[in-house]
Amino acid sequence: MRTPNDILGLGIFVICVNVVLMLVKIVAGLLGNSYALVADGIESASDIFSSLITWAGFQISLKPPDEDHPYGHGKIEPLAGMFSGVALLSAAAFICYNSVVEIRTPHHAPAWFTLPVLIAVVLVKEVLSRKVLTASATLDSNALKGDAWHHRSDAITSAAVAVGIAIALIGGPGYESADDWAALAACVVIVINGFLIIRGSLHDVLDGKVSGDLHASISSVAAVTPGVVNTEKCRIRKSGIHLFVEIHIRVDPSISVFDGHHLGHQVKERLLAANPRIRDVIVHIEPAKVA
Repeated sequence: MRTPNDILGLGIFVICVNVVLMLVKIVAGLLGNSYALVADGIESASDIFSSLITWAGFQISLKPPDEDHPYGHGKIEPLAGMFSGVALLSAAAFICYNSVVEIRTPHHAPAWFTLPVLIAVVLVKEVLSRKVLTASATLDSNALKGDAWHHRSDAITSAAVAVGIAIALIGGPGYESADDWAALAACVVIVINGFLIIRGSLHDVLDGKVSGDLHASISSVAAVTPGVVNTEKCRIRKSGIHLFVEIHIRVDPSISVFDGHHLGHQVKERLLAANPRIRDVIVHIEPAKVA
């Protein structure tokens, strides 16, 4: 698992790169007569703001429990994820509006140098997206996944605009708005992923079911603990990147309360050692059925 310092360093790096790309796109768009590129650059400004909120929320979610928040601050993470999803939808609406305006407004074809600029932007944005997606998969974070899709949506939009500019340059008169049509088409992909991010974050806020593999791995660790006959129920609640586990284990009904209590602690210690994401475990002791 990445450390909090690694995550913070990645967030700062991502935001700095976004600032540079925003300036490059706006300047190249103004000089190269590509209003779609200017709109893309302005949309990158919203990405910077969104990233600041997302990464700040993620850092706060890592804070340990305190007197007022005995279960920690993990729920801030899916709330930050929902913000990322809403920001994606807002970005799509902004791009869509500007694309329609530019399609209806006669203008000159973009300059040729806007094409290599966009290709470079696509490559950089995709690299950023993959780095943040790797971190989000490692930590199972919808907030970081949402930020990664901000970068990927930017790459998709820029790639679509690049295709449109290439069509405009090759097609000549009558194809000046091809880049705007391409940006408009890219909005569909952005909207779909915005809804997916919101749905996943809402699932976590409502303590939705975790993956079957995670559930099976936690149950199996408890089941093989010496003295445990089998497991009955296992409930797992995700709070940010951390997990809270409530598990029922069946034991020999003839053992003493002291032995049952000791066995419960053994199960808890094994689960905490097996998965560093588990923050706390509650073990319920149930008597096994006698054949």
